[in-house]
Amino acid sequence: MKMSDLESLDPAKIGSWPLPVRALIVLGLCIILLVAGFYLDTQNQIASLEKTQKTESTLWDDFVVKQSRAANLEPLKALLAEMKQSLGEQLRLLPNRTEIDGLLVDISQSGLASGLEFELFKPESEQPAEFYAIQPIRITVTGDYHEFGNFISAVAALPRIVTQHEVAIAPRKGQGDETLVMSMVAKTYRYMDEQELAARAEAENAKSKKGRKKKKKKKKKK
Repeated sequence: MKMSDLESLDPAKIGSWPLPVRALIVLGLCIILLVAGFYLDTQNQIASLEKTQKTESTLWDDFVVKQSRAANLEPLKALLAEMKQSLGEQLRLLPNRTEIDGLLVDISQSGLASGLEFELFKPESEQPAEFYAIQPIRITVTGDYHEFGNFISAVAALPRIVTQHEVAIAPRKGQGDETLVMSMVAKTYRYMDEQELAARAEAENAKSKKGRKKKKKKKKKK
């Protein structure tokens, strides 16, 4: 088919055009429709598919993590129960407020039973910690090394927790014998109940508020 034949074709009589020409026109229209469909619809679907695949990957990773946690849930519950039981057993070794006096007597009697003489036995002010209070006791006793060892062992063997700090041993001044002086700070620990903890928290909050007010006043004066 020549170019002159194409130029002579009448657009109003497409049905009478030669078959090859009509086939080329149909093929061109199909290509145009496919390209237009790709850019107008298929491209958006591909982008949406990629986004969905990324979301699926993220959800799968979350699922794997949560599945792992779920698988370990029962062992963790058992571990938590064991920790609570252990904590309860440790807390029972801490005396309450009413038992402190009896514990002080036990410490004093341990010294006397070891053959020591007390020069000082002075419970000091309690020192609050997280959920317990520390009761320091300054102790000064006289005796020999053997008696000191028996006393320290007896205190360590008490059913309540008592720790020993700042232990110092020196010869007794002004004495010609072999008497020694031992000074130390024994610390016992008392469990604070919920009411005490709440009262301490309120006192700390009040103190903090006063501190903030003082800072504001200083800033205003400047």
